[in-house]
Amino acid sequence: MSWSMALKNDRYTYRVTWSEEDEEYVGLCAEFPSLSRLARTPEAALRGIRKLVADVAKDMKENGKPLPEPIASRRYSGKFMVRVPPEVHRQLAIQAAEAGVSLNRLASSKLSQ
Repeated sequence: MSWSMALKNDRYTYRVTWSEEDEEYVGLCAEFPSLSRLARTPEAALRGIRKLVADVAKDMKENGKPLPEPIASRRYSGKFMVRVPPEVHRQLAIQAAEAGVSLNRLASSKLSQ
């Protein structure tokens, strides 16, 4: 499999945003948080970060290092634990009771907003 194909078909999570500090667009990859690519246009930033990820992935593979699993390929249970201060827990429990819903439903609703 050639690396140009791997780049074309990669499943990594990319984002392009404006960098006020650099006055350019910055391309980012969630699975490779230490990498970024600056460019004058969002399209060029995306192309740049995808090429950089492909180059780094090729180097990692050649050196026997494992590649990060794409977020899109991971399975999620839908459960995670969140620790909050007791007073916040109390306030959320009151809100849930007043709304006539479970604390889980209230938290899920707040997180999805």
